Amino acid sequence: MSKQSSILNATEEDIQLLLSATCHIGAKNLNVQMIPYVFKRRPDGVHIINIGKTWEKLTFAARIICAIENPADVVVISARPYGQRAVLKYASYTGAQPFAGRFTPGTFTNYITRSFKEPRLILVTDPKTDHQAIKEASYVNIPVIALADTDSPLKFVDVTIPTNNKAKHSIGLIYWMLAREVLRLRATIPREIPWSVMVDMFFYRDPEEAEKEGETALATTAPEKSFTSFEPTSSWDEGTTDWGAEGPGAVSGISPALAVTATPESGGTWDTPTAPVPPPTEPTTTTTFETTIQTTTGGGSWADETSAENTGW
Repeated sequence: MSKQSSILNATEEDIQLLLSATCHIGAKNLNVQMIPYVFKRRPDGVHIINIGKTWEKLTFAARIICAIENPADVVVISARPYGQRAVLKYASYTGAQPFAGRFTPGTFTNYITRSFKEPRLILVTDPKTDHQAIKEASYVNIPVIALADTDSPLKFVDVTIPTNNKAKHSIGLIYWMLAREVLRLRATIPREIPWSVMVDMFFYRDPEEAEKEGETALATTAPEKSFTSFEPTSSWDEGTTDWGAEGPGAVSGISPALAVTATPESGGTWDTPTAPVPPPTEPTTTTTFETTIQTTTGGGSWADETSAENTGW
């Protein structure tokens, strides 16, 4: 390991986090340029990455990033889905420019495009998936920092952070540690106090799992609906009149005209059947043509002439 200040040494908690996130698990294939970063090879053929080398390169990359005066001159790129959330979070905390998703060709070389940028440093998640950005950076002499696995090509890569760049937890943890170290070197956060940002914020989240968690959280926080039995506000026993009271106004539900005919004053009783009241008839009017007689110039009446012609009337 290279000589560095003791204050930059990894703590026991940092080593445990690296191991728990499987940052030391490499691939079965091994690139020749990655041999110095490999600790050993397991019987199943998987190579183990040296955690000490990982921490050394991580602090070295943080010192390089802090040397850039303008944080916006650092571009962080991740075409791999597992690293897109980590890239966005890293950029939000350190002030870098994120490129999450497909990298548009010509971003660093074609100044006519709208997305043309001239960064002073780029940070990529995987040299394989982000090869276009690395190739364009080599054309314009931009330094490259890359998270490399044991099978990653290191062509045009200036600083390598050996780690497992295929697992979502390892990618998120490396970006979280890199952002924390950059903020500590900038004196934004103290080194003695733990960073308040949780490492889970940098981890990739499956959209389906996030949707299920949102539905369960909504179900637990929603108020329970209580159904109460219907109780009538009034009953038949309340508000009834005295059926023995005299007068047509005391009878409820019966027509006053019928009630008058059954009163004792009219000589009838409730048991005596009363004659039905005939329905009212509309007055009929008859109209004849003889009522209006008009005299004509010929001496005869108009009614006589019309009756003679139209006998059907």
